Amino acid sequence: MPDILLEPYVEALDEFPITGTAAQQLRAAVRYAVRAPSSHNSQPWRFRIMGETLELRADRTRALPVIDPDDRELIISCGAALFHLGVVLRHYGNMPRIERLPDASDPDLLARVHLGEAREHTAEDEALFHAIPARRTFRRHFADRCLPEGLGSTLEVAARAEGAWLQVFRTKEARHALTDLVAEADRLLMSDKRVRRELALWLRPNRGRRRDGIPGYALGLGALKAAVGPVVVRMFDAGRGQAARDRQLVADAPMLALLGTARDTRFHWLVAGEAVAHVLLRAQVSGIAASFLNQPIEVPELRTRLQTLAGRDGFPQMLLRLGYGHSRRATPRRPVAEVVEA
Repeated sequence: MPDILLEPYVEALDEFPITGTAAQQLRAAVRYAVRAPSSHNSQPWRFRIMGETLELRADRTRALPVIDPDDRELIISCGAALFHLGVVLRHYGNMPRIERLPDASDPDLLARVHLGEAREHTAEDEALFHAIPARRTFRRHFADRCLPEGLGSTLEVAARAEGAWLQVFRTKEARHALTDLVAEADRLLMSDKRVRRELALWLRPNRGRRRDGIPGYALGLGALKAAVGPVVVRMFDAGRGQAARDRQLVADAPMLALLGTARDTRFHWLVAGEAVAHVLLRAQVSGIAASFLNQPIEVPELRTRLQTLAGRDGFPQMLLRLGYGHSRRATPRRPVAEVVEA
């Protein structure tokens, strides 16, 4: 029997209210912002609309305190949503003004987005805008196809435009070393009961009504395996099996890339989120999907080794695998009414 969704997983993207009020336009933009990727699909953001200004706020109730004790990945996720906001507003003829970390006394306030002057959108604005609803995190094996020539350089430029760097691993030696790091991180993380309990909290059945977390179908699981998955993850150390699966995912990936920043501050985490969103949307324009292999970054000593492997000054923030993936169902998103304070 095929899996049946009991209610829509992704809110419909209605027409943008070009002649509407500023508040209506900002609320419409949020529908695209919440399609940004986030760790465990935790969607750790809230938005507040005040006239012609939108505030992006961290939702610490959706944090991952075990694998992300400093909220680094939480802020990166919010940075990705911030980039989506800018893409939407520029596409609809507005040049927004963005203040990042505008109030040192309010650490949850990550950005203020002010509607700016009207302007014509560019071909790049349009391309990135149309990539938003098409982008998915593809967690399964990629097709055995060569990527477009020059894609790596194009994605490096996209990261640099947001103040980050992207290192594409092109040699066999680097890819083999990266495979070992991912596998070692899997074994270390999954041996920790706290990590397994936290992950289990965000695993979802295929027919569930929750609008967050990772449904089994996103991992290629049928209804039964998706339903029992959280129990299995909590009870058993499957680090060796996970390492073996991820080894294959790394080995099969047409492209592996590390995104990093010059420093490791809250501001740079926000920048990393904007950069990774730009990279993912730019890849989607070429029909390329991506997923994350951030496990080595979540283990401090392996993060240092990853930086050495990349040979770049700065701090690794996100590890990506990219390739062609077949059509797949979107993972759930919370409705705008749940994340917006007007």
